[in-house]
Amino acid sequence: MIILGVDPGLTRCGVGVIEAGAHRRLSFIHVDVVRSSPDMSQDLRLKAIYDGLAGKMDRFLPDAVSIERVFAQANRNTVLGTAQAAGMAMLAAAQRGIPVALHTPTEAKLAITGNGQAQKVQVERMVARVLGLNMMPKPADAADALALAICHALRPAGALQGGEREQHLTAAQRQWAVAAQKASRRRGTDRGMCARAAAAPDTPWAPLPPVPQLHWFEQAFESESR
Repeated sequence: MIILGVDPGLTRCGVGVIEAGAHRRLSFIHVDVVRSSPDMSQDLRLKAIYDGLAGKMDRFLPDAVSIERVFAQANRNTVLGTAQAAGMAMLAAAQRGIPVALHTPTEAKLAITGNGQAQKVQVERMVARVLGLNMMPKPADAADALALAICHALRPAGALQGGEREQHLTAAQRQWAVAAQKASRRRGTDRGMCARAAAAPDTPWAPLPPVPQLHWFEQAFESESR
């Protein structure tokens, strides 16, 4: 299953693509940032974001698009642009019949590190480790987009809810959802392990330690296949 994550933004919109392959291993495919210039008019900026995201979807043909859920902020101009960029992502996906999932930053942090209040550097380190990358993805928008894609891979049932939504789930997505629900009862111990691993000091851009195994997730599929 191919998942495209979007960290919406009007100036920089992060895009991360991963694949949930054989034996439910998560692998890196692509990361990029779609940009628009502040010198452009608002309509042309949104068109640039839309065109960039639509091009990524046409290129990678994702089975799902995972977008950060936008909340109100003190800076209204910032949140307005972010919400509009998220709307462009949802529109591009809807036009292509791709299911859309909205995840909060807390949900993404919890899925990646086991700690919903994790610092950004902890999330970046775990993203690199889970995907087997030698370096942490940069810029931050790109790392956040990959985190959203990973979050959806691990928690699809929490994003696509309701009868109409569930009808759009592919067979692979439904299988992931069932396994994620079963695995949620086993997360306690390994969640703490992931949080401690994320907090371990590393030097940016230096080779990272081996990828920690998400045992709770793999065990769910092993029990499902029996």
